[in-house]
Amino acid sequence: PRPRTEHTTITTMRRPSKPLLIAGIPIAGLALASYHGGTSVSAWSPAPHTTAATSRRSHKQSSSSSVVLHSAIEDELDLSSLHLTPQLEMMVTAFSSIPDEKTRHKQLLYMASKLPAVTDDVRISENKVPGCLSTVHVDCTLEPKEGDDDSDEGTMVVNYFGDSDGLLTKGLLALLIRGLNGATPEEIQHVDPQFIQAAKISQTLTPGRNNGFLNMLAVMKKKALDAAAEGGAAADIDADGGAEEQSAIVTSFEEIDGKPMYNTIMTTLITILKPTSITLTDNSSQHAGHAGSKGWEESGESHFALEIVAEAFEGLSLVKRHQLIYMLLGETMQKIHALEIKAKSPAEV
Repeated sequence: PRPRTEHTTITTMRRPSKPLLIAGIPIAGLALASYHGGTSVSAWSPAPHTTAATSRRSHKQSSSSSVVLHSAIEDELDLSSLHLTPQLEMMVTAFSSIPDEKTRHKQLLYMASKLPAVTDDVRISENKVPGCLSTVHVDCTLEPKEGDDDSDEGTMVVNYFGDSDGLLTKGLLALLIRGLNGATPEEIQHVDPQFIQAAKISQTLTPGRNNGFLNMLAVMKKKALDAAAEGGAAADIDADGGAEEQSAIVTSFEEIDGKPMYNTIMTTLITILKPTSITLTDNSSQHAGHAGSKGWEESGESHFALEIVAEAFEGLSLVKRHQLIYMLLGETMQKIHALEIKAKSPAEV
């Protein structure tokens, strides 16, 4: 009798097409479905198409790779320790389930295409994110939380909007906006930037773009704090001391000729962290000619001591405060041989 392999092959290779979704957004290039903004849809990953001859082998391989993928994320980073918003945690889980770096890249580009347009009044210097390869502008508003739960009454949440002239950077911005919108200023402050590793998106980024992503998150956190202070949502600012505290924020410094690294450090930290106190001491002369320091070779700058007081440090551990400063300084840190840091919140002074 004639073997019936043809029928078996046809039936096992055909299956209904279904889009791969990331937090409700269809993966670019894969049977795109309409985008329902704000709808929670579980991520779905299509099973591999197999023939009868290879079904057992491919099943073992796919099961094994799935276990490795998810256990690796769990072993490296516990998502609960990253203090993510529900929307951000959903997207991190969905992105991390994609084993293909190219597909993750396409997804970021697709998210960039869905980012709502902004008007020119958003593209101003006050909203520009420093340290990005592309030009990025982001701002936010503080609005009452919507919902039927009585416990939410009086709760103020942040809603971001922005734009970038770089597609991949715009995708990262769209990810942050979607993940942080609807969260309170306090919740946003606690978000750990390491989620970019948990989502496996950092594998797609160059060092420059990764630094730009960190700067975007830092600016968005500061924007949330500013909005809370201006809207009266910051509970730790009382009626008598609020105006005084706001007026004490450092907004400028005296630049030093021939000290580009000093000027860059001060400009960056004052612009983003808006400290109530900041002192940067250049101790490079005590370590003259220190080998291996790019800063010394370029401008005679290699060793600094920083004392800074800023609201952004509230609730952060000593290590997290240092990491935040390193992140903001970006490429400048690569030229510094030593940076001594004393970072405090206003409540600790």
